[in-house]
Amino acid sequence: MSTYLLVPQHVAFIRTLGDSKHELSYHLSAHLRMNAVYWGLTALSIMGHEDALDRDEMVDFVMSCWDEEAGAFSAHPDHDAHLLSTLSAIQILLMQNALDRVDIDRVLKFILSLQKPSGVFAGDAFGETDTRFVYCAVNALSLLGKLDALDVEKTVSYIRRCRNFDGGFGHVAGAESHASQVFVCVAALAILDRLDEVDQPTLCWWLSERQRPNGGLNGRPEKLEDVCYSFWVLSALAILDKLAWIDSSKLEAFILSAQDTESGGIADRPGDMPDVFHTIFGLAGLSLLGYPGLVDLDPVYCMPASIIENLGLRKGWKALQRRTS
Repeated sequence: MSTYLLVPQHVAFIRTLGDSKHELSYHLSAHLRMNAVYWGLTALSIMGHEDALDRDEMVDFVMSCWDEEAGAFSAHPDHDAHLLSTLSAIQILLMQNALDRVDIDRVLKFILSLQKPSGVFAGDAFGETDTRFVYCAVNALSLLGKLDALDVEKTVSYIRRCRNFDGGFGHVAGAESHASQVFVCVAALAILDRLDEVDQPTLCWWLSERQRPNGGLNGRPEKLEDVCYSFWVLSALAILDKLAWIDSSKLEAFILSAQDTESGGIADRPGDMPDVFHTIFGLAGLSLLGYPGLVDLDPVYCMPASIIENLGLRKGWKALQRRTS
């Protein structure tokens, strides 16, 4: 177990993720491929190693996932277009200065076609709805400079219906509060300048209650701690300027204890196998906690803060001050 961040090992871990094409697990995770590229690139960017992966190869892969019939992006070539993979594609292309490759008007049409009369968004043409997809739509439209095309009141109205007595939000109206759904709802409201819809004192209390005795955070009451909630919980607290409500030193120690000191990468909790999902969100949490040497992360868009600032999209979030040592 290491008490400091193993940057070289994590960079190497991410660089080798595409070398396992002979393994069954690689092909079983094809539906997450676009998201995994986004997670890996963002993790590298947080560590200041965004050039560790070949830019042209990455952009070519993203464009190979373009669904010409739908006018959006799929998770893998020959898969169906989905809102989640479309957002990841936009984020990747923005970070790689290649957004000019996108037919923005067609993507806009695809996104807007997925909004239901209630205000919720479906993820794709097959109709699954979730507040995650509301966030994906709002985030993507904002990054594309097309937020004015969204029916904001209808969208906010649905998010409002998903708010619970404890201040949190569920994946659909009536569902229990969950930290990841809190993030997507709070971040969507932040982008839409509608944080007035959040019961901030109650929600921030609920979020701070997610910290376990070992420093880790869980997603809902009576569940185990998991590194990924280092982002879901901290991002919402950063947007609401309440990061001080978490014991940052204990959480930092928990994230660092989940590192794989041999192969690199971060796991969900100490002793488990690392993966790129927990690596990005562990690093994102450390960035928001002000860990030394990391790049600032925008908690609303989960992208390097400098990119969001250059687009003129920064909201009023606040991370902990970056420490020098």
